[in-house]
Amino acid sequence: MADVFGLPEAGNRERQAHAAKIQEFELRRKIRQVVVPTDDGKVRQLLRQLGEPVTLFGEREMERRERLKRIIAQRDGEVDLDLANTSVTDQVVEEVEVQKEKFYTEGPEELRTARMAIARYSLLRAKARLQGAKRRREDPQELEAASCLYSSAVSSARSVVQQCSELGDTRPISHCAFSPDGTSLAACGWGGTLSVWSVPAVAKRWAAPPPKDAPRFTGVAWHPAAAGLGPDAMQAEGQAGVVQLATGASDGVCRLYSGSGEVVRALEGHTDRLARVAFHPMGGHVATASFDATWRLWDAATGACLLEQEGHSRAVYGLAFQPDGSLAASAGLDAYGRIWDCRTGRCVLTLEGHVKPVLAIDFSPDGYHLATGSEDHTAKIWDLRKRGCVYTLPAHNSLLSTVRYERCGGHYLLTAGYDCVAKLWSCRDHKLLKLLAGHEGKVMGADVSPDGSHTIATVAYDRTIKLWAPDAPPPAPA
Repeated sequence: MADVFGLPEAGNRERQAHAAKIQEFELRRKIRQVVVPTDDGKVRQLLRQLGEPVTLFGEREMERRERLKRIIAQRDGEVDLDLANTSVTDQVVEEVEVQKEKFYTEGPEELRTARMAIARYSLLRAKARLQGAKRRREDPQELEAASCLYSSAVSSARSVVQQCSELGDTRPISHCAFSPDGTSLAACGWGGTLSVWSVPAVAKRWAAPPPKDAPRFTGVAWHPAAAGLGPDAMQAEGQAGVVQLATGASDGVCRLYSGSGEVVRALEGHTDRLARVAFHPMGGHVATASFDATWRLWDAATGACLLEQEGHSRAVYGLAFQPDGSLAASAGLDAYGRIWDCRTGRCVLTLEGHVKPVLAIDFSPDGYHLATGSEDHTAKIWDLRKRGCVYTLPAHNSLLSTVRYERCGGHYLLTAGYDCVAKLWSCRDHKLLKLLAGHEGKVMGADVSPDGSHTIATVAYDRTIKLWAPDAPPPAPA
């Protein structure tokens, strides 16, 4: 009698994996042969007839059609559908009951206090901004001065050249940000290191030690009041426990740093990795975007989570606050941008138009223009007054990692992409002003100095920090 030997466990696993791949290839072949209607209403009707969910959370028309094709292919010809003979009156019409009562989740008392403070702060700022706009419109001298400032800014942008390049890390650098006074540049990267550099010399002032397990840093932001952080100020005794910087990391933790590089506080609560972070203009709160499809608002002084905001069906990647502080904008991998009222918590506008994930978002200093950058290689300019897109820039040959307005007057827009270049665009006629080429890898972050010097910083996958500035000092406005 012959002996029977069993196959080793590894051999069984390989055979099962091979059989699963063959089955998947066969399923894909059947899916390609399945023909279903392109009308979304008919697709929904067929799903209802098959006893399947009509729609899934966050599902789009094309995804719903692909799901129907897969279901039909999996049932291997056992589906008996008769859509052609179904009269229009027999088609399934989904009835959505009008919700008579408003649904909300009650927040903590700290959130109510924060919203009241944000309302008082933003109303005063909005009043000053509107008074300035009215004065410029009615006073010919103010209008002429504004025109001169625009011409000066555009001239400076056209004359921007590379001033220096410095190796900033041992791994790719993911983000950078200028300090509010323009004298320092913070950069963070995949090595888990936060470093601060002097401007314009690009000399390293300090580097914070990487956290435990060295997570990738994905975003960095300065506190709005972090001014005058020269070497002497950073070592001052009063700066020891004062929050000056915030970083987001792949371990889902937002870390708040002092001016000397010490971790003041760690904000934990997200269930997935973080993307970008942003401070509220008032300075008391910090927002974090996460791949858990939410963004959160934290109290920077206590570390308490005040708000966990849902709304996106996929990861939230970018965040920005309106200069007044009344609105927040979030960019999601679901290809939507959303505008939130910080005083009420409501989503007041959805930015629809991109066909791929939105990775970057920024407010103009004028308070009503907004820019978004997407994986579809375009940047879109939105006008909140018109509640829609007013212009689409075919900006890059790859995804956009950054969109950033010039901080003094919003005269030009900076975009950076994975095609290894950054570009400057006029905000009046949307013409290309300057192409900043020099990186040998994907440009992963960029920023414009807020001090009016038109200095630009870019960081890239090639691990370098490059500083760009006008070849000559900007002319004084007439």
